[in-house]
Amino acid sequence: MAGGKEPIEVKFRLFDGTDIGPNKYDPATTVTALKEFVLARWPQDKDIIPKTLNDVKLINAGRILENNKTLAESRVPVGEVPGGVITMHVVVRPPQSDKNKHLSNSPKQNRCGCTIL
Repeated sequence: MAGGKEPIEVKFRLFDGTDIGPNKYDPATTVTALKEFVLARWPQDKDIIPKTLNDVKLINAGRILENNKTLAESRVPVGEVPGGVITMHVVVRPPQSDKNKHLSNSPKQNRCGCTIL
């Protein structure tokens, strides 16, 4: 690599095993831009469809990537094959509104806890 400026080839693995990509990206591409790419190309036939960037998490080598980091900063060079395709896993956060409604409507239950000393 000439100073790390060569394009990085990435594919995105969805929760059901299907892929988006692979595509080549500039190392200066932000994680936010990658999420925008994933949202724009999300298959509409899926049961779960993210609505915003905050609904999507990208994971590379077991690490959740931060939106403000670049692709170059988010890479984990250990185990990468030079010139190979990096697979990032896409996790979709479940809708929060349904969860909050369920919690607010459920009656509070008394709970006991045990402590072993």
